[in-house]
Amino acid sequence: MAPTLDFLHEVGTRIAAADPLHDVLDEIVEFVSGLMSCDSCLIYVREEDELVLRASKNAHPDLVDRLKMRVGEGITGWVAANREPVVIESAASRDPRFRNFAELPEDTFEAFLSIPVIFRGRVVSVINVQHQQPRSYTPREVKAIATVGHLVGAAIEMARLEAHVEELTDKLATRKVIERAKGILQRELGLTEDEAYAHLQRNARQRRKPMREMAEAILLADELKRNGAPSASA
Repeated sequence: MAPTLDFLHEVGTRIAAADPLHDVLDEIVEFVSGLMSCDSCLIYVREEDELVLRASKNAHPDLVDRLKMRVGEGITGWVAANREPVVIESAASRDPRFRNFAELPEDTFEAFLSIPVIFRGRVVSVINVQHQQPRSYTPREVKAIATVGHLVGAAIEMARLEAHVEELTDKLATRKVIERAKGILQRELGLTEDEAYAHLQRNARQRRKPMREMAEAILLADELKRNGAPSASA
């Protein structure tokens, strides 16, 4: 019981500190992996009608935040759609619900336990536990992971919403910077709004830089010019 209490305290502390979503999920992965002595632990977070891989016990820098599946697709998607766990003790890839991701080594593992994380009646995440060799999952183990999911459901949803708000805020800030840069290009080069945007986009592509970075350079050059300092062309 003590390790569970310590885990919940740690997750609660991270949420109170508004820690990023990945930090919260990594804490959950570490706890579940230790509890189950598994070869793999993956956490998918629901984003509307998709499940996005957000955390993994094994390093998957090219897959985390990129690998997605539809709700209802594959075993994980089935769990999200039906709000029920799936317990497979061997030959997981032969299950008719299985979908293979060639870039995911875990898809060759034998045993598979997939648990829905439910918050306020809605599946917000799916926790997958996998073993390379066949393994029996006892009802107590299934219940233990389901209980962890129940306890951390609110934490996952809160962290997800925080990340979503941060993303929207960043997009809004980027849009404002680009709009200001477009205005400067229209004024300085006599361009239309569409031409100014195309000019900015073309320069960003040629220099292989984000449009926001190019826009910020234009704003800086304009500020230096207005303050009487020599400016470099953006």
